[in-house]
Amino acid sequence: MKGLLLLGLLFLFGGQRSSACPHLCSCHGSQVDCSRRSLTSSSLPTRFPAGTTELHLHSNLLTSLPNGLLDDLTSLRSASLHNNSWVCDCGILYLRAWLLRQSDKLISHPGVNCHSPPGLRGRQVALLTEEEVLESCYYWYCDLAVVSQVCLFVFVAVQAVLLVALIVFLRRFERLSKEARRTTEESFTAGESQRENEYAPLNDGSI
Repeated sequence: MKGLLLLGLLFLFGGQRSSACPHLCSCHGSQVDCSRRSLTSSSLPTRFPAGTTELHLHSNLLTSLPNGLLDDLTSLRSASLHNNSWVCDCGILYLRAWLLRQSDKLISHPGVNCHSPPGLRGRQVALLTEEEVLESCYYWYCDLAVVSQVCLFVFVAVQAVLLVALIVFLRRFERLSKEARRTTEESFTAGESQRENEYAPLNDGSI
């Protein structure tokens, strides 16, 4: 009995959380308005009420949508996504796939256009081919590869400079050590000669 009661409470609170209006948005019935909130892809709510029929995300700073964000909104009839800074690289693949699944409702999604990269600026996200999107990803990977190679070159150059400095230091240290040993030996030899000269008259007198 207690188990059933606990399960019922979990179901009740879980249902309340799923139907709660997201932070920074306003809700009117099944309509969720998150427009003109300066939302970015990182500050966007992670979930929306399950019964949402209209979702307004236009006029924000969105560059992409998290994978799976809209998949559970089975009652959704329209979504406004225009006037955002959509970046049409690998991160746009989820939004593109979702729009294609809404093929019978595309008229309800005008203005979902690429803001960058420059080669795709103004293009409709839903009409992009996978090759075009992946090509922009390749450019990004190429840029990353170039940066990595430059960093590797700088690292190797710094290591080479440090190695040369170490070799120069060791050779100088070796030279200074040799000079110090030679100076010590000369001083010791000079001292021995001086003591021999001091004892020489004494030896002559004793004879």
